[in-house]
Amino acid sequence: MNKEKLLDRLPWALALFVAIVFVQSLFFKFSNSFETQHIFTTIGEWMGLIGLPASVASGFAAWGGYTVGSVELIASILLLIRRTQPLGALIGCVVIGGAIFFHLFTPLGVSVVIDEAGNRDGGQLFALAVGVFISTILILWLRRGELAAYLRPGS
Repeated sequence: MNKEKLLDRLPWALALFVAIVFVQSLFFKFSNSFETQHIFTTIGEWMGLIGLPASVASGFAAWGGYTVGSVELIASILLLIRRTQPLGALIGCVVIGGAIFFHLFTPLGVSVVIDEAGNRDGGQLFALAVGVFISTILILWLRRGELAAYLRPGS
């Protein structure tokens, strides 16, 4: 395969990977699974500890999974449409950048509790987040000309 074909197909492969990761997580977020409750409650409690208003902290704990899931769904749809792929990658990069931040700098940690018995995922969610982050950065770089057009005033 020549370089030109590879550079044409690579963004699609990366977009498909990101969309699959985002969409497969929707069941957990939209069904308010134990894992989702644990993640967003832990982050909400941390938000309260660092001084954010109780309404923000409790709101994030209660609605964060639904909100993040909705944004990931929108990003996935945009990633799978050629014209909007750079915008989907930008949205995906921002949302997954937030996830990486919360894994690294809050009590959530890299290895997340996944069930009521206290079992942990061994860092699988974090590894997927890093993979998604790298993929969205690569899409943004490969589609940088188109992204610039989105960000230019009057486009």
